[in-house]
Amino acid sequence: MPKATKAPADYILPLYINGLSGRMLRMSQPKDTKREILFVYGYHASLERYFGVADLLNKYAGVTMPDLPGFGGMDSFYKIGEKPNIDTYADYLAAFIKLRFRNKKFVIAGYSLGVPIITRMLQKYPELSKKIQMLVSIAGFTHKDDFNFSKKRYWIYRLGAAFFSARPTAALYKLLVLRPIYIRYVYRHLFNAKQKFKDKQAQVLARAIEMEVNLWRSNDPRTYMATGNMMFKLELPNKGHVGLPIYHAGVDNDHYFNSVKVEQHMRMIYSDFVHGKVKSASHAPSIIATAKDAAYFVPKEFIRVMNKIS
Repeated sequence: MPKATKAPADYILPLYINGLSGRMLRMSQPKDTKREILFVYGYHASLERYFGVADLLNKYAGVTMPDLPGFGGMDSFYKIGEKPNIDTYADYLAAFIKLRFRNKKFVIAGYSLGVPIITRMLQKYPELSKKIQMLVSIAGFTHKDDFNFSKKRYWIYRLGAAFFSARPTAALYKLLVLRPIYIRYVYRHLFNAKQKFKDKQAQVLARAIEMEVNLWRSNDPRTYMATGNMMFKLELPNKGHVGLPIYHAGVDNDHYFNSVKVEQHMRMIYSDFVHGKVKSASHAPSIIATAKDAAYFVPKEFIRVMNKIS
């Protein structure tokens, strides 16, 4: 009998925290370890999009992955009268850790935007670093200058994100632009989107585009724009030191980030920097559905270090 395919829905639980409603993914520990991993996903994300990463990590530890406010269908910060910025996300993550992990120690890993959120949390709540056994960055960053954009492109993105982060313009954007037919057209024809889906077979391409449609429809557009604007202004190296080493997996062909600057800025924050490479054609695929899909995102040398943690 063929082995049953794991489904995200079998591991997703409701999440209620600080007046916000969302979801979290929870996969129990393997029988031979008490190790725990907290995974913080990136920008434009959902639990379903990164299920394969959780499935891979579950080979080595119990895995917890919460939604971020405004992403994955979770309520946005605007619901409770707050704005999405690096500090409110850091506060949210700290509250989640205190609620779910209490006195337990754990490994923490972040993807892309998840890394600056983790970093700012540790700068604001240094006492939480005592709980962390290992910190892993996958395609992460900590400073606006890490972006590998021309000045013109940078300012177009930054000003565009700022403009559409206002309530009226965000509502207009959702009403007029975020229609499934337009989203599908964009991902089939615009340059950046075609780069993202380069070399995909027709069936895989269709599935990836449908995932993008679902992401755009479930993520809060105002949060998406405000968070984008936040990233283009980020300067964490001058916010404080973190007394932990960071294990950074940099994507070989990352068209978003300059790997040299990423390392420079992380070394300014963390006590040490350990580099591993991820061989990927892009910053992030649309779907990481299985452990096999995710295998190349966590360097084997990082797995060996993690396996030494009891």
